Amino acid sequence: QIHLVESGGGSVQAGGSLRLSCAVYGFTYLTFCVAWFRQAPGKEREGVVGVSSDGTTRYADSVKGRFTFSEDNDKTHLYLQMNSLKPEDTAMYYCAADYTQFCGLGTHEYTYWGQGTQVTVSS
Repeated sequence: QIHLVESGGGSVQAGGSLRLSCAVYGFTYLTFCVAWFRQAPGKEREGVVGVSSDGTTRYADSVKGRFTFSEDNDKTHLYLQMNSLKPEDTAMYYCAADYTQFCGLGTHEYTYWGQGTQVTVSS
């Protein structure tokens, strides 16, 4: 059974850092896309970073230079290092995955989702 579990959220002051983790269970092939999304209250879910199976990584403009994606070699754990956090980064953060070779930042591209982890950045 495929499922994803996020952890690492919390509350920080602006300028601080957090590292989110996502444990990935049940994928039987290494050819799949992964991503991080976020959703702030009253807003649509938006893509933060999308990673195709060949390693091509696409970041949202709002996080470029501040957030960094990484993963274990066996793709069982994904990470999102978030530096220089801003109050506008406050949101529920989700990891997502799908058996697709190439994908980006659209929510429709991903079938499997975690339950989310809350990130709150205070000014």
